[in-house]
Amino acid sequence: MSSTNFGVIPESLLRQEILDLKAYPVPNSTGMVKLDAMENPYPLPQSLREEIACLVADAAINRYPDADAQRLKACIRAVTGLPQSLDMLLGNGSDEIIQLLALAVAKPNATLLSVEPSFVMYKMIAAFTGMQYVGVPLTEDFALDLPAMLTVMQHRQPALVFLSYPNNPTGNLFDAEAIAQIIEAAPGLVVVDEAYYAFANASFMPMLTRYPNLLVMRTFSKLGMAGLRLGFMVGSKAWLAQLEKLRLPYNVGVLTQQVAEKLLQHHDVLLRQAEQIKQDRAWLYERLVGVADVRPYVSDANFILFRVMHADKIFQGLKKRGVLIKNLSKSHPMLIDCLRVTVGTPQENEQFIRALQESIHQFV
Repeated sequence: MSSTNFGVIPESLLRQEILDLKAYPVPNSTGMVKLDAMENPYPLPQSLREEIACLVADAAINRYPDADAQRLKACIRAVTGLPQSLDMLLGNGSDEIIQLLALAVAKPNATLLSVEPSFVMYKMIAAFTGMQYVGVPLTEDFALDLPAMLTVMQHRQPALVFLSYPNNPTGNLFDAEAIAQIIEAAPGLVVVDEAYYAFANASFMPMLTRYPNLLVMRTFSKLGMAGLRLGFMVGSKAWLAQLEKLRLPYNVGVLTQQVAEKLLQHHDVLLRQAEQIKQDRAWLYERLVGVADVRPYVSDANFILFRVMHADKIFQGLKKRGVLIKNLSKSHPMLIDCLRVTVGTPQENEQFIRALQESIHQFV
């Protein structure tokens, strides 16, 4: 064996764009009021938890799962009203689906287009797959800059466009007519990412039969299944038949399939929790409006973005008081002094507001 093999280091082997990346940060939240990751803060009813416990006890975890997850897909069709003319692909969360899409179209010099600020994984996955990435800045009020989008699309001819609807981390719904114009002008696929659909009164699912180059992606993570890691994408059978080739076999495990089926059979429970979160969001927004030196942004998601002076120090002040939210101040120039709080339970929201006021008073 050659001794030179022991001298191989990451810098000599990995692509430069991978070396330049920073891993997606997931902070330790032990012992904290956890309001940083857009999770549903409400537990399931005890009776439903007992049903799930029985399911898990009897699950055949010694066997591979149903590779096509047919029963789970049927449950998703039932709750979404998806017509049989459209097909569905399941993923380990929506992140896997984003990566699968990028892999599928990553020809040499292919471009992935999105807006900024938006979900950071679009840019990261473009780097993973060797695609060119272009982020078109939003306007000052975080709206789509339609003329800029159309100009960039004409110039760069993107194979893939991602639009988060509502947008993360800004929380707003982009103008539906502007999105329609982008879909009509796009030379490739347009993916509308509806991760927060349960908290908004808008969806592009009804548009799928109108636009053959449109795909709609959702995750159940925000609805109360974050621990199951289940996302799905819907679109024309022609597209999904090709994309299905890239899905790794058995990517959705036995426990995820069975527990998600059970939860979707009780979809009304999850929807009632989503309605409660929307009420909690309204309360939290009004309280933030009333806090001196804080500017919250209207949200159609289960979180609220807000701007505050000394954001880094306020973030640390919140952590010292046992409340973890998301610090976005250094993530993008348009988000300087911005923090993002997930809507929690009423008690968690009150703890957050109290900790925020105390932290701000430290610096006044």
